[in-house]
Amino acid sequence: MSGFAAGEETWRARLGTLRQVVRQELVSRQLAAHLPAAPARVLDVGCGQGTQLVRLARAGHDVTGLDSSRTLLDDLERSLGGVRARTVHGDLAHLGSLFGAGSFDVVLCHGVLMYFDDPAPVLADLVRLVAPGGLLSLLVRNGDALAMRPGLRGDWDAARRAFDDPGYANRIGVTARADRLDDLVGALTARRMRVQAWYGVRVFTDTAADDAPLPDAHELEALLASEERAGATDPYRRVSALTHVVAHPSG
Repeated sequence: MSGFAAGEETWRARLGTLRQVVRQELVSRQLAAHLPAAPARVLDVGCGQGTQLVRLARAGHDVTGLDSSRTLLDDLERSLGGVRARTVHGDLAHLGSLFGAGSFDVVLCHGVLMYFDDPAPVLADLVRLVAPGGLLSLLVRNGDALAMRPGLRGDWDAARRAFDDPGYANRIGVTARADRLDDLVGALTARRMRVQAWYGVRVFTDTAADDAPLPDAHELEALLASEERAGATDPYRRVSALTHVVAHPSG
């Protein structure tokens, strides 16, 4: 996750802006349909400031957040407001040595795989941590629509490169990597994971300005409802900025 570290302060400065709120709210709504009843054992790998983790802790789940950034974990701990959660400061590349196999009913890994040149070892560790009958939730950059953002912004050189190159410069100034849905499903299937559902995240709002504020409550809810519908509907979800995959052990 050393790549993300270079953009961490930019990320923190943009929390609460439109693009970030849409991302977090949509993932939360999509995930809700698949979560087991509380209290489930939840691990959020690369939890960052802990938006999803705090919500799940408040819902009564037994939550653990792992991140390589002490600063972001401090942000998370300040936001708990008395709700109990465990935080672990550790290198995600060593995930396999931090927790036992099958330790969690729910494993979240959102916006993390994009910062690994080779995500296969991390993916293998994530799968190993899911208990029988459990759930793995992955949020990745959508490699099938990587040309959309630069194309819509008129950056034609970047748009042409994106058809063939999974690498891209993201909006916090860090070079990252996208995943194609079929490749990710194949990698999960090879590890005996069955994809139950997948969604798009940020279909309409991906090109919003980095500092775009939230609209009023009525307009925000209308926006989120439209994004939620698009994220579950073809062909819209296929051109979303991010892909959210929910998978379960198949055996």
